[in-house]
Amino acid sequence: MKIRYLFLTISFFTLTFLSSCNTSQTLKPKALTISEGFKNPLGFYNSKPTFSWKLPVSVKTKWQSAYQVIVASSIELLPNNPDLWDSKKQLNSQSTFVNYQGEALKSRQKVFWQVRFWNQDDTISEWSDINTFELGLLNNSDWKSKWTGIDTAKDSIKGVREFLMHKPQYLRKGFELSSDVASARLYITAKGVFDVHLNGKDISDDVMPPGWTPYNHRIETITYDVTKFLETGKNVIAVELASGWHSGRISRGRALYENFASPKLLCQLEITMKDGTQKTIVSDKSWKGTTNGPIRLASIYDGEVYDANFKMPNWDNSQFNDTSWDAVEVEEIDDEVKLEPKRHSSVKNKTVINDTEIVSEEDNLVVFNLKQNMVGVPKIKVPMKKGDTLKIRFSEMLLSDNRFYTKNYRSAHSTDYYIASKDGLIEYLPKFTFHGFQFVELSGFDKQAKPHSSWVQGIVQHSNFESYGTFTSSHDKLNQLQSNITWGLRDNFFDIPTDCPQRDERLGWTGDAQVIAPTALFNYDTHAFWTAWLQSLRENQSEHKNGLVPFIVPDVLQNKNGGSGWGDACVIIPWDIYNITGDITVLEESYESARKWVGYYQSKVKKKAYIPIMHSFGDWLQPYPSKSLKRGNRGDTPKELINTAFFAHSAHLISKIAGVLGKTDDEKKYKDLYKDIANAFENEFFDENARFKQERQTQTSYLLGIYFDLFKAETKLKAQIHLLEEIKNADYHLGTGFLGTPILPKVLDDMGEIDLMYKILFKETYPSWFYSINQGATTMWERWNSYSKAEGYNPQSMNSLNHYAYGAIGQWMYERIAGLASLEPGYKKIRIAPIPNTSFLNAAAATVNTTFGEASSSWKVENNMFYLDVVIPPNTTAEISLPTSDVSDLMLNGQVFKEDSDLKMIGSNKILAKAGTYKFQTKFQIND
Repeated sequence: MKIRYLFLTISFFTLTFLSSCNTSQTLKPKALTISEGFKNPLGFYNSKPTFSWKLPVSVKTKWQSAYQVIVASSIELLPNNPDLWDSKKQLNSQSTFVNYQGEALKSRQKVFWQVRFWNQDDTISEWSDINTFELGLLNNSDWKSKWTGIDTAKDSIKGVREFLMHKPQYLRKGFELSSDVASARLYITAKGVFDVHLNGKDISDDVMPPGWTPYNHRIETITYDVTKFLETGKNVIAVELASGWHSGRISRGRALYENFASPKLLCQLEITMKDGTQKTIVSDKSWKGTTNGPIRLASIYDGEVYDANFKMPNWDNSQFNDTSWDAVEVEEIDDEVKLEPKRHSSVKNKTVINDTEIVSEEDNLVVFNLKQNMVGVPKIKVPMKKGDTLKIRFSEMLLSDNRFYTKNYRSAHSTDYYIASKDGLIEYLPKFTFHGFQFVELSGFDKQAKPHSSWVQGIVQHSNFESYGTFTSSHDKLNQLQSNITWGLRDNFFDIPTDCPQRDERLGWTGDAQVIAPTALFNYDTHAFWTAWLQSLRENQSEHKNGLVPFIVPDVLQNKNGGSGWGDACVIIPWDIYNITGDITVLEESYESARKWVGYYQSKVKKKAYIPIMHSFGDWLQPYPSKSLKRGNRGDTPKELINTAFFAHSAHLISKIAGVLGKTDDEKKYKDLYKDIANAFENEFFDENARFKQERQTQTSYLLGIYFDLFKAETKLKAQIHLLEEIKNADYHLGTGFLGTPILPKVLDDMGEIDLMYKILFKETYPSWFYSINQGATTMWERWNSYSKAEGYNPQSMNSLNHYAYGAIGQWMYERIAGLASLEPGYKKIRIAPIPNTSFLNAAAATVNTTFGEASSSWKVENNMFYLDVVIPPNTTAEISLPTSDVSDLMLNGQVFKEDSDLKMIGSNKILAKAGTYKFQTKFQIND
């Protein structure tokens, strides 16, 4: 009895002790990621990753005072015996992008890691859940395979403009396994695009992998876990292979890839059996192939031809007899071209559009409206007769008589064909092409069938990133603008940032990219997307000894000029990524590239000091250009002014980047250079009254000088006056193109002209943001006047109705209308400072899923009261500015505001706040 009592007593005190330990602990870290936001990645690209985590939202957790990261080669070693790295307790609030400093990691290695933190009271948290990452094949020497495929160039099939086309290939390899599989990894890539199957099953939902890079420098590889697809006994790996970007006419620098004319496959299946033995299946001469499959032709620009009469039942199963198939050709791996794991997510089928309506029907032809300009492919379900050909055409908009407007597709044929092998309902989803469209035209279906709206669905495709932020307001057209911006981003983020998705272009223009990057980073988790593209940029830049950054990346144009405002993407985008995410790695990776680009500017200074004479696209597509201009698309702001302004701006940014990286000598060197260029800019292009020395004044000439801080203080004030005059002369409309538009709201904001910016933003007539909405736009347009209901389409064929550049206003919508911005890199310190204008709207809200957690700002004005709801994530602080000079009546969470340890007044209407959720209320003076 005494023993039982003693046992119960010990148990009671043990439970009490454990309970007290748990209550003293904070909750565990969550949302663990590595590098640019990857969660438990397979086939990871980086053997020196960074680690990030978020603190739990809890009253116990305001901020982090210390952390400990542990990394091990097996799950059993955590948390007590990490053999790869133990950071030990670090007295540091850093919870993002912590550098791995452990043992060197190797190809294929699987790594396990955990983290814990100490809160503001030095109370330790629980260990996080265990996360993992597995490295891909990091070196060319890891590959034992050969490039494998059929010589399709010999067919000499000529398409649009006599470009060589290639029949898609069907490749397969059978093999046997004598025991059960413990694990299997398929490492795969292509000079082209592929879809891979094992034993008759799709192993992934990737769209057109591996993606688009400068193929003469680097080809991305992908890793799949295929353990569950393998069987004891007979197996087969089967691959469909098409031209894609590599071998299609989109790669117009054809001489660059002439040795790779026919698409090729590279794959390596590595299998570990339960008995410990290993087996590797490689692409080599033992494979068989054919081009007599149902996909007859496939092109990014021109569409796909599918003939169901060539279907090969069970061709991807082990029972299939391929003895009649062709032998394949092989090529050795070229060590000059790097094979590296893909460093951002592949394209996926992301959304299905079902709300389709029939617009017109006549003579076995029917037109469907998907009600949203989109990018991807249609899913077709339509009755057909054997031998008939279904023709599928695409258009972004219609002509007045409901015929297709396709002039803006230029030479892109953008048409799919399906040839029926039997009577009945067919289902078809194109595989190796994509289109930009809102309208679909079908012809050639069963003439006896009554068309139905269910015949067509829209499968929206884009790189696989998730929503990062949200913006909404009380104004319908402003909400439509936000929708147009986000659709334009998704539609043009098809593995790389493209300028347009529909015509014979779809290229990675650097100028378009640099103006949209901040807005993209607000709306979507595109951190990895951008850093991957910047690697391609650096690879293309390396081809030019003078530091030139090409107009487009990947550079298939092979132009020998660099352009101001375009090449500067190599400086501007890394700086934007750093400020929005807090990731210093992107600055380290891009630093030499940025320096080389400024060196390119310096090499172009010939006659006048600091005035580069070089190419420029100008303020592209500025409205109302002078009729005397030979190249009206480039606007009225002279290229010499634009060259000099961006020369100065890039030098200034490099100085700041050098400061962040601790390169003090470079910091001073480039700051001095920037000052010298600024002085030359002011003296060369502006008179003593800060008036632009050109008869035709432009908003952009003043905007560049003001925003890039290229004027002396007294000159700047005068230039601001001239800018306001130009805006007034334009009846408060836009007078800016691609380069001026993104900085207009920032300049007016800095000038305190917030109401003026509201006035411009909410203009309804051309040129304005709402103009296209009033004409029915569901995406951003290339031109301010691409179309009007009164006059029809812009007569120029360069007239994309899905172009994201002018969507750059989205940054200001987040930062000023909703009032949510970053004060320190990565939102370590947040600015919440909405400035409402109730002449236009009475409510707005935004959220941003920062690297620390979700931050939000939501305001409304109601009955002369201003309400502001705020969420500040753990491990951050915020400066909250209220749009009133009198906060004597300020309420917080329904009670009179009082300062405490979490909230301090730091100005007449400004509060410094720690992490938490707050609801403010105060009186508000309604605008007249």
